[in-house]
Amino acid sequence: MTATKGYAAHDAQTALSDFSFERREPGPHDVAIEILYCGVCHSDIHQVRNEWGNSIFPMVPGHEIVGRVTAVGAHVKKFKAGDLAGVGCLVDSCRTCSQCQAGEEQYCETGSVGTYNSRDYAGNVTYGGYSTNIVVDENFTLRIPENLKLEAVAPLLCAGITTYSPIMHWKVSKGQKVAIVGLGGLGHMGVKFAVALGAEVTVISTSDNKAADAKKLGATNFVNSRRPEDMEKYRNHFDFILNTVSAPHSYDSLLPLLKTNGSMVLVGAPPEPSQVVGFNLILQRRTLAGSLIGGIKETQEMLDFCSKHNIVSEVEVIPVQQINEAYERMLKGDVKYRFVIDIASLK
Repeated sequence: MTATKGYAAHDAQTALSDFSFERREPGPHDVAIEILYCGVCHSDIHQVRNEWGNSIFPMVPGHEIVGRVTAVGAHVKKFKAGDLAGVGCLVDSCRTCSQCQAGEEQYCETGSVGTYNSRDYAGNVTYGGYSTNIVVDENFTLRIPENLKLEAVAPLLCAGITTYSPIMHWKVSKGQKVAIVGLGGLGHMGVKFAVALGAEVTVISTSDNKAADAKKLGATNFVNSRRPEDMEKYRNHFDFILNTVSAPHSYDSLLPLLKTNGSMVLVGAPPEPSQVVGFNLILQRRTLAGSLIGGIKETQEMLDFCSKHNIVSEVEVIPVQQINEAYERMLKGDVKYRFVIDIASLK
């Protein structure tokens, strides 16, 4: 076993603090990684505060992990010591069901194993990237491009793939009119991917303060959704809408913006249901759909796409000792656009 330093939530009410635990020694197919940076996802807050009702304590969050390989098992073929490597939201799946066979491990029919707050197939609790090291099967380990700023790569392992996967699945392409709803940790990545694919991108937000950033990221247009007259200008306009908002809001206010056969895809998960009037879908044969991260193969494709197009997240790097403050700032929208923990602060 390998001694590991981490930062953990010990229950749903108290602040995260130091936590020591042990990682397994690398098995024949495992990769041992010294963690250098770990992104902070909004879902970390939900899990730490048991807002989804499935939290296991103590909990070491973090599923946007980048680092350097320190050792590999005897049968590992894809990695060697010294390589850059990453770990996203998943560390295992059944590997045999139709979803896993199709490279869609996130939809594993028996339930995939999350990087943290999950149990592996031996019943052990998984601990995430707010820690100094991790051991992962090579089939769930990702190659990190050498040409990208490492700390800014970390959020690609969740925010990146969460937006890339639906954009590619719904075949966003050059010349299409695309709207990104919400300009936060997810939304800013959606803008970057859609722009790189040649789409005409519009950012829809409730805050005019996001307009300048939207243009800087490559968006052509900006719409404040609180102004009905501005929304009316874009009725029947978009081929595709990526909705990244997790706060309660009206889907019905957005669906009329789609063209005939247009699709709005949800990657945000509001805590309350949103009413949908059937005619907003029926009259123009519109689609309302959802998407969850991506499989390992697609996540690697996303990283390679980012390498080719020089795409990374906009980040603010913090020491782990500031994570509790960072959570409060995230809830206020006070970050552009992802916090990333420098794991050297744990050592």
